[in-house]
Order: sequence, then structure tokens, then C-alpha cells
Amino acid sequence: MSEKPDYRSTVFLPKTDFPMKAGLAQKEPAILARWASEGLYKRLREARQGRERFILHDGPPYANGDIHMGHAMNKILKDIVVRSQSLLGKDAPYVPGWDCHGLPIEWKIEEQYRKKKLDKDAVPPREFRAQCRAYAEEWVRVQSEQFQRLGVMGEWDDPYLTMKFEAEAKIVEELLKFAESGQLYRGAKPVMWSPVEKTALAEAEVEYEDITSTQIDVAFKIMHAPNAPELKYAHAVVWTTTPWTIPVNQAIAFGRDIDYVAFELETKVRPPTAGGAAGGQKGRPVGEFCSGDRFIVAAALFEDVVRRMQGYLDTSWSSPGLAHEIDSAPIVWRGKGAQLAGATAYHPMAGAFEGPFFEKPRPFLPGDFVTTEQGTGLVHMAPDHGEDDFLLCKANGIDPVFAVDDAGRYRPDWEWLGGCPLSVINPKLNASGNGSQMEEGPICRDLREAGALLAASDDFRHSYPHSWRSKAKIIFRCTPQWFIPMDGGKGGEAGPPPPPPAAAVPLPVPGRSDGTDASTPPRNGEGDHAQHGGGGPGLRATALEAIEATRWVPERSKNRIRSMVEGRPDWVISRQRAWGVPIALYVHRKTGEYLKDPVVNSRIIHAFHEGGADAWFAADHQALLGNHYSREEWEPVTDILDVWFDSGSTHSYVVEARYGQDVRADLYCEGSDQHRGWFQSSLLESCGTRGLAPYKAVLTHGFALDQNGRKMSKSIGNTVDPLKVLQESGADILRLWVASTDYFEDVRIGKEVLAGTSDAYRKLRNTFRYLLGALDGFTDAERLPAKEMPELERWVLHRLAELDAELRAAAEGFEFNRYTRLLATFANDDLSAFFFDIRKDSLYCDAPASAKRRAYRTVLDSVFHALVRWLAPVLCFTTEEAWLTRYPDGGSVHLLEWPEIDAARRDDALGAKWALVRASRDEVTEAIEPLRREKLIGSSLEARLIVPQDEENALDLDEEVLKEVYIVSELEAGATDRIEVTRTARLKCGRCWRHMPEVDEEGGLCNRCAEVVNG
Repeated sequence: MSEKPDYRSTVFLPKTDFPMKAGLAQKEPAILARWASEGLYKRLREARQGRERFILHDGPPYANGDIHMGHAMNKILKDIVVRSQSLLGKDAPYVPGWDCHGLPIEWKIEEQYRKKKLDKDAVPPREFRAQCRAYAEEWVRVQSEQFQRLGVMGEWDDPYLTMKFEAEAKIVEELLKFAESGQLYRGAKPVMWSPVEKTALAEAEVEYEDITSTQIDVAFKIMHAPNAPELKYAHAVVWTTTPWTIPVNQAIAFGRDIDYVAFELETKVRPPTAGGAAGGQKGRPVGEFCSGDRFIVAAALFEDVVRRMQGYLDTSWSSPGLAHEIDSAPIVWRGKGAQLAGATAYHPMAGAFEGPFFEKPRPFLPGDFVTTEQGTGLVHMAPDHGEDDFLLCKANGIDPVFAVDDAGRYRPDWEWLGGCPLSVINPKLNASGNGSQMEEGPICRDLREAGALLAASDDFRHSYPHSWRSKAKIIFRCTPQWFIPMDGGKGGEAGPPPPPPAAAVPLPVPGRSDGTDASTPPRNGEGDHAQHGGGGPGLRATALEAIEATRWVPERSKNRIRSMVEGRPDWVISRQRAWGVPIALYVHRKTGEYLKDPVVNSRIIHAFHEGGADAWFAADHQALLGNHYSREEWEPVTDILDVWFDSGSTHSYVVEARYGQDVRADLYCEGSDQHRGWFQSSLLESCGTRGLAPYKAVLTHGFALDQNGRKMSKSIGNTVDPLKVLQESGADILRLWVASTDYFEDVRIGKEVLAGTSDAYRKLRNTFRYLLGALDGFTDAERLPAKEMPELERWVLHRLAELDAELRAAAEGFEFNRYTRLLATFANDDLSAFFFDIRKDSLYCDAPASAKRRAYRTVLDSVFHALVRWLAPVLCFTTEEAWLTRYPDGGSVHLLEWPEIDAARRDDALGAKWALVRASRDEVTEAIEPLRREKLIGSSLEARLIVPQDEENALDLDEEVLKEVYIVSELEAGATDRIEVTRTARLKCGRCWRHMPEVDEEGGLCNRCAEVVNG
């Protein structure tokens, strides 16, 4: 018996050098090197010159460590945006930048000192600043390489750095614009202060963590109550979780409409319970001073207060062998808070210390912020340490006393606990010693011995602000700082400066480290920013208008920044550090006014251009002041600027400096935390100097979490290192992950997530591999006009036209999750699982000159050119590899523009028809599957179908086309209500494997194959 012929060599199989295995980690660096050697970014700028410009202004990361997944996510998303805009034909430059000043860098240098047991303050400031600069330069270099490895294309040879001299000069110029327009004041107000870092912090430099604090209830004995005389000598009860603020209490706040009660406490002696603390402590027993006294609290909190008092008695500071318990607490008075107006009380330590501060009465003041959610309904006021406290006390003529120094300790001359070596937030200072392992601290001890401590425990769990750099707890501390007011109009450049307000807050009393004397007059505008400026809207109003005029993506993010701007306090722009841009102002030693002379300011700006920020600290200030002002009368400010002012000014020395004075960025793109950070500081800076936002649109993305939805933390060990992913999988996997996520929300990443992304990537890569193989040898001579193509090919052209419109909308809307999903669905479902599957027979077996095969390859060419461009912003390396595989001398895919898709090819009626065809194909596949499982048939080509006559007529396709769609060898319509499947009795063609009636022996040739093989 003769052997059957082998027809494999006659089949036109796809041929390509594009490998199935990506090897991205090895290939991508070579592609990056090629881009660098060919000057791809410069060539792209030249190619797009004169086109509509799209500017994405880069928010500067801190130059202080290897990049993390948040960095990778942000930079990749920006690159996808920029590349997609370039693909749309726009001139889309990208200038990367770095924030180089402030605590992130300074703290790292200080860490190096601490490891060597050196004192940072002993290092000459110029030397320290030089070390900060060198540190930042090194990390800029490292991060630049890491960002480029992600495939981020931009002006890496000329980035912007906030520490470049021209940048520092521009930052000072922007500051002086605020100064000249009267939008600065120096005021003493409570700000967030880091005792560890010894500087004020911006809200964006603060993070909140849960901690356990000491909570105490303290009795203030009422000395006078004109509207409720029966409350004289009763005790107002205040509750606080910051015992350290009691030494600087100056008032008590109440709610006018809150219902209050006075209760009379009766206690009785009982034997101590097992495990109780009776007999273990010294001092006056709680039960002794409570019994018979009256206490005032909010009616809604009465039971909570009594419960806390009893809890304290249960572990009380009792006499040896005795313990106390509350026998009864009858209510003896009820009234509204308004009846407390005009009342005064003694400070709890009034009898322990002599001096005017503790001896003066503590007034009861109405406060709108007082609630009955927790505590006692009475709030102790320390204007040094709270915004509400400060404003209420200031409105009633009560000034801060500046009892806490820069390191968070009571100043040495303070009457109570002055010179204590412990920071005020040290748990040892505040501890109650009740229900914890800590011993009783001096505050609770002194209050207890004074008979004022009603309850105390070290078990209050709550959220508390921490510095996100040092991770240390911060405090609210009243200090002299420079502010930009949020309300009040701008002043003009001409005319005298406004006078200091009559009710200005005085500067610190003697004992402060800066040596300021109490007789020093108030600085210009202290405590009363409303007096600054003239007519016109204030900064808050201008910013809110600008928010409304800006496009926010997603739209809901507008509400977030709007609420933040509506409620934010004045902008604290001063910091007490060394590494940064100084507040280059001169202040008159006697009047406290700052100098507003454009000529002097011009000299200052020029000096910064020549020597950077160091020029101010080493300046000949008399030379800068000129002949009209005396250095003896005008002192330079030595505080540095908040780094958020640095980065908030970047639009001036990046966007405007490079593209024109009136040019604004088309887009800012950062994480959602930047609503209180860079988005807001940029908005306020630009609105204050230009009256409008520096951006036209803002894109907000979420955070990268681990695959379980938890925040990444080195201590937990759940971080995903992007550098490791690059080494193992390549950048295109990370890029596809970013584009595939719903990045408007927080996103997850981990091994399982990346495995899913790798699978999605593999499918897209295989699509390119098939296209490249199927198009081997394709030339323009093979093209076929659309009108001569089969309906299936025309349907694919319809899908391209339909997809073109959808992708354009997604790119313009920065919806790359949708963009990528549309492409993946098209590649996997429309092409691989449908179009390619149906037409592989024609590709492999039809004659090269056949109209069907030519039509198929013509459409494949259109599909390749569309897909390679559409996916280029996302898979920047893979598309370059695919493009160069087909066109080795064709330049870079990233120089190409959006594919030209004929919109006239869109045919919605055809689309609807083929949607029915695909649904019918799914039904056929489902009907064949049981025979596959039972091994009655193998390939679907072995199936014989009988389909309902009505269904065939509804599809309006002839039998041969339907056989191709279903990939079966026999098909007929019959009087049946369902699809019937049997095994065909026809013999199989040895070349195309179809079962055809003309094949007279198994393995013989069908007519089509015989013609191709035999010519």
C-alpha cells in the first residue's frame, strides 16, 4: 500500500521572526538604548513642531530614594497620556521634574549625622546645604534611570529641579509677587508643628495613625456665675486627650443651646476589691474631695462622666486599706449653656503657683464647635494649641503665651513644669498610671494632688497626626509664621502698606529660643490677615472660581478639592529649616513691616539667578537694600519657604518659561492625596499671582495597594518592588497593568494580579505574532478594494471604524482602562477567536491570488497598522519590536500618528447582522461540544449540521459562508427547531482537512487544493 502524500509544504503557514516568548526584561534595555542613540524624543518634537500643543506638567517627586510602585504607576500613566496625545497628532512634550528642597532631603542628611552621633546644628549651614544638594543630585540621577527604564519618554537631559538656580530665583520672584500685592502677613497662629523636626508642617506633610492616649476629666471651680448664681463653687468638668495643654488653659467653651446639668456626688467607703490599687498610692484620695461637690456637664454626657469617675475610683488613689465608690449622683440643676455666659472659674493649679497667669480667672466663652458627641460638653481652651481655641480666645482678647518651645518642651521660665526635659507629647509626661504599665506622670499627679483630677486612664484610642517623614507625633503650636491669607482682597502695588491691626497677637514672651523680647511690637498684620489687601476677591474666592472652570477627571474629584479649599486655613508658607528657598524679605526692626520695593526685589531676584538660595544667606544685604534703606533698620528673614510653595510655583519656571508667558498646562496628573498637596498649592499660587488655575484639567488616580487591598508597608512585608518586576517581567507588563486598572480608584497589585496581566499581555503579543506571520510577503499589489471584499472582511473594517471612534473618546477622556479593554476585546474576541479562526483556512490553503485571501490579508494589514499604533502608548516596547520586525528600516512606531481609518466603512446594519451571526456560531459550538467530549468527533470540520430553516434565512448568508463561519464541512437547513449535529460521512482532504464530497479517498485532495497544488 502506497504512503499518503504529505502536503504540509504546500500550505501557506504564517512566517515571522517575532517570537512567542517576549523576553522583555532583556529586550527592553536594548530598545531604550536605540531610542537614546537615535534621539527619538528630539525627533518626535521636530516631527510635531507647529502642531496643536498638549502639555502635561509633571508633579515633582522627592529625590530621596528608589522609586516605589506609586511612582511607577504615576509615571507610566503620565507617559501613556503623553504618548496617546502625540499619537493623536499633537505636540506633546514631557519635562520631568524633581522636588529637591525641604524635609525629605534634610531628614535623610540628619539621619546620616545621627548614625555618626553628630549634631546637625554644629555643622555650618552652607556645608549642610551643600550636602543636601549633593544628596538630591545623586537621587535625581538614580530615579531618572529608573523612570526611563519604565519606558517614560521625555526631556531627561534637561529636567526641571527646584534647586536649580533659575528655579530658586523664580520661586523667590513668585513670593515677591505676593509680597508686593499685600498678600503676605506674619502672624502668630497655631500651626502643625513637629517637635522632632523643629518646624511647621503643611497639611500634606501629615499622615494620621491610630494611637492610644491618656484621657482625663478635670474640675475647674467656678468663682462667679452671674446668670446662674447657684453654680458658684460648683466645678465645671472638662475632658481632654492632651493633658499637656492644661498647663496653658485660658478659658472654657460651652454651647449656647446645649442642655447642661449639675449633679452632686456622694461617695462611700468600701473594702478594696481584689486586685485594686487601694493602699498603693500616696496623695489625697479621690473619694474624699468628690463627696458633696457639684459638677457641671452636658446632660447628654452625664452618665458617661459618672461612669469614668467610678472607673477611676475603682482603681483610686485611696488611703491605705480603703476604697471609694459613687453612692449617688443626684441632679441638682438644669439649664441651657447660655446661662454660663459671663461665668468665670479658677485654673485647677491656681492655688499651687503664684503668678498672674494661673491667678487670673478663666472665662466661659460660647463656642459653635462645642458638641455632645464625647467628653463633657465643656471644652478647655488653650489658644496656643488649637485653631478653634485660638480664634475664640482671640475674639475675646485672650492671647497665646508661647509656653512650649521648638523642641516641644515647656520653656524653662514657665511656672508649671517649666524646664521639664520631656516633650509635651511624651506619654510619660501625660500618663495617668491608671490601667497601664506607665507610672503616673507629673501632670496627672499635680492635678490629683490639687484635687482637680476626676478621672484618668491611658486607654483612649483615636486617630492622631504624625509627620510622614519622621513618623513622630506632631502638635498644634502657636508660633510666629508667614502666611498667605485665604480671604480678603489683594492690595495694589502702589501706596503705603496697611498698618498693624490694633488687636494683633504679641510675639513670644521671654524665654523663647529666638530671644524675642515681650516688648517687641507686633509684626505687620499679625493675627488679622483681613486687613491685608484692598478690593477684589480673596484668594479663596478666586480659587473656588478656578476650580469650577477646570475639568476634573473623574468629575467627582472636584467636590473633594472644593471642600478642602472652602475649609482650609490661611497658607503657612514658612519653615524653620536650612535646606530650601529662603523667604527673601526684609522686615523693619521697629514697625514689623516688610519691605515692598520693586527695585530691591529686582536685585534680590538677580542675586538668586547668580548664586541660588545660598546667595541670600551669604549676601551683602546692604548692597541688596541699596542706598535708600539701612541694614541696621531692616533685618533679613531667615525662615525658608514651604516646599509646597516651591512645587506650587513650578508652572512659572517650567510651563511659562518654556512655552510662553500666558501658557497653561493642559493637564496635571497625580494621586488623590494631591488634592491637599500639589494640586492645591499650584492652584493657590497661580490664583494669587495670575487670578486663574495653572491647569486646564486635572486627572486624579488612586493608590497602589497589595493584592489583598492593604496599604503597602515594609514592616508588613507586602510591598511590590517595581524594579524587581522590571528585572523579572519587563516594563510592558507594568504598563499594561496600569492601563488595565480602574486607576481612578485604589488599585491592587501582587503575584496573582501580575500573573493575570502577563496572560493578557501574552494574548496581545500572540495577536501581533499572528498578524506578522500572516502578512509575510504582503505588498501593495495584493491589496483589494473594500467593495470587492467578502462581507466578513467588510465587517472587520466596520469594527475598525467603530473602534476608532470609541478609542479616540477614551484617549481624550484619559480612560485607558476602557481604552485597553476595547483593544483586548477586539484582539481576543473579534480577531483571534472569530476572524482569524474563520479565515485561517483561506490563509493556509487558498491560492495567493484568490480574492478571498487577498481581501483577508488586505484587512490584516489595516488591522496591524491600527493595532500597532493604538497599543503603542501602552505597550511601548512590544509595539516597537513588532513594528521593526515588519519594517526594519521603518523608524520608530512612536513617530507615527493615529491610524487613518475610513469612517465611511462603519456600517451599523452590517454590525448588527454579524452580531447575530456570532451568536449563532456560539450556539453551533455549544451544540458540537457534547460530541467532542464523547469523542464522536474531533475537529468541528467532522461535523454535519442541520439548522432550523428560519434561522438560516434570518442570517441572510449562503451555505458556503455559513460553513466557513461555523467551521464545519456539511450544513443544510431543515424542518427542525434546534441544531442537530452528527458526524459527516464525507472523506477528509489531506491538505485543508475539510470533508468534501469530491474527495474520493481519505487524504486525497479537494478541488480547491488540487488546483493550488497542481497549478
